[in-house]
Amino acid sequence: MDDIARDRYGRPIYDRYGRPVRRRSASTHDAGNPTPRPQVSGRHRAPEPTRVERSDAPRQHFPSPEERRAARAQQPQQPQRPRQPYQAPQQPFSPPHPPAPSYSRRPQAAHPAPPRRRPRLRVPRPRGCGCSLSGLLSILVVAILVLGLWADASLNRVDALPDSHVSNTAGTNWLLVGSDSRQGMTEEDIARLGTGGDIGTGRTDTIILLHIPRMGGGKPTLVSIPRDSYVSIPGYGWDKINASFSYGGPKLLAQTVEQNTGLRIDHYAEIGMGGLAGVVDAVNGVDVCVQEAITDPLAQLDVQAGCQTLDGPTALGYVRTRATAQGDLDRVARQRQFLGALLKAATSPWTLLNPFRLIPLISTATSSFTVDEGDHVWHLARVAWAMRSGPETQTVPVGGFADYDVGSVVLWDEAGAGALWDSLR
Repeated sequence: MDDIARDRYGRPIYDRYGRPVRRRSASTHDAGNPTPRPQVSGRHRAPEPTRVERSDAPRQHFPSPEERRAARAQQPQQPQRPRQPYQAPQQPFSPPHPPAPSYSRRPQAAHPAPPRRRPRLRVPRPRGCGCSLSGLLSILVVAILVLGLWADASLNRVDALPDSHVSNTAGTNWLLVGSDSRQGMTEEDIARLGTGGDIGTGRTDTIILLHIPRMGGGKPTLVSIPRDSYVSIPGYGWDKINASFSYGGPKLLAQTVEQNTGLRIDHYAEIGMGGLAGVVDAVNGVDVCVQEAITDPLAQLDVQAGCQTLDGPTALGYVRTRATAQGDLDRVARQRQFLGALLKAATSPWTLLNPFRLIPLISTATSSFTVDEGDHVWHLARVAWAMRSGPETQTVPVGGFADYDVGSVVLWDEAGAGALWDSLR
């Protein structure tokens, strides 16, 4: 054995200069290190530092690389392990998780608590368009209900229907009355409207029968009854029809109309002069086409022929005057024309969607109307709705005129009037 240090495979160990390292003797190892180092085998043995000793002895012969290769070839080769074919693992490999590190929290210095803020008052806001729309609809419904109840409470009510009616007839019949009463009007109103002094509540200037057929039965029908019509008044004999209002008020007038027409009166509505002018002003005037120029100083009326807008005082004079060729017959035709124009203006979108017109209109109309005890504001609304498309208008067929002890009267055409009433039953 030579004194060259070798590894466990028998290969010489060289220093960093390519020279073989000499093996140290046991005596040198024991003299320098009295405590032997533990022998560590295998690859875990730490490499020992190479110590180069100087000597004056002549340098030994070191084998050349060819000699080293020849010597390496003469060494017995260790058997190699046969390679095993690769086999896939039965279960997926999951590397072990390292233990979670434990941290020690350092003690922190105590900080002063921040000042406590005052909680804010949060107002709930509507979320989404659906919520806003439903809220607006709810407010609108409540406003309509409140407005309707207030208007219904403002109506004037009276016992206007007869105690014993005629047999029931088809559809719904309204008795619409325009009163000559000046009660409740101030001196300024009397002077502005030209109505004269107070003559009480015993006269009617307008009598109209409104027939509303059942659903799908056609258009409503407005029938004007001249106030000088010569009819039979229950308990008073023959007289002008407006005399029944003077004798027994609305109840006797409704009973007289029922017995002479054979139509059952279901509802009653009455309006005075001042109320009519106020309603016209509330809708900002009524558009009427005047057939001919009319001048009547008693009614303070001076209008020219043609379509025009009539204010309250002018409209009142237009429906009251008889200063035309046919007198009372022309007047009832103008009254029907004016009533249709008034309802058209009251139910127009410009009025219903404008609170500055709608609220004054409701306030004036409800305080000016007198209805039966069983009538309500929604009944009046149904009348306006039924007449929105324009009703059929006509006057009771007239057979002539006569002068009796009660004055100048209008005689009905019995055959024509009978046919008219039969068509409405």
